[in-house]
Amino acid sequence: MKMTEKESFINNFKFRTKKLAIDVIKMLDDLQKQKASNAITFQLIRSVTSVAANYRSACRARSKKEFHSKICIVVEEADETLFWLELLADLNFLANKHDLNKLTDETRQILKVVAKAKNTNYQGQ
Repeated sequence: MKMTEKESFINNFKFRTKKLAIDVIKMLDDLQKQKASNAITFQLIRSVTSVAANYRSACRARSKKEFHSKICIVVEEADETLFWLELLADLNFLANKHDLNKLTDETRQILKVVAKAKNTNYQGQ
């Protein structure tokens, strides 16, 4: 059975959000362990994994209201993830700026997509 364009997009986006979580967690393995970085690491892992988990949940929504509720959480968590990544950059906690910049860019792209989905869905109600 051939996937529709929408199904293909959804599957690809599930992959992207999960890959972002994995890549952030791997990047954090290189972070110097200190009190401040431990707190940021905990918050960042929590928010980035929530992006992936709640997007998957939104894809299983039983109604437009439920989808909107879940996608709102994804937007909030993606924005929070972006905040923690920016904080890491501002504090110069990571030696590898290239990986951090790539992950920040991917988070921004994901945030744009889910924010648009949230606004489109809300207007359609």
